[in-house]
Amino acid sequence: MRYIMLGAIVAALLPMAAQAEGDAAAGEKAFAPCKACHAFGKNGVGPNLTGVVGRKAASEEGYTYSAALKGSGITWDEANLHEWLKNPKAKVPGTKMVFAGYPDDKKIDDVIAYLASKK
Repeated sequence: MRYIMLGAIVAALLPMAAQAEGDAAAGEKAFAPCKACHAFGKNGVGPNLTGVVGRKAASEEGYTYSAALKGSGITWDEANLHEWLKNPKAKVPGTKMVFAGYPDDKKIDDVIAYLASKK
């Protein structure tokens, strides 16, 4: 019985551990340079980022993506977003995104947590 209870507790806590390890409030601040091109709820210079976590890359209606991103086959899960935010041009050579990337992994985790909060 003890093991069943322990298993139930672990199963309940796993989804929390699977979420982004970042801090969404810190991510909102770290997102500041992204606001030059990206918004939530509308396309701008960059595509709308509402609901981007879990979305297939280059799938936002009304935005013109690079051929490289269209052909990438990426789904924006946490691992792909982390690589992208670290170095977009290394993740998808030929992308038109000009942002060089965040060198700090903690900042990347924070931005991903912030993006995940924008559904």
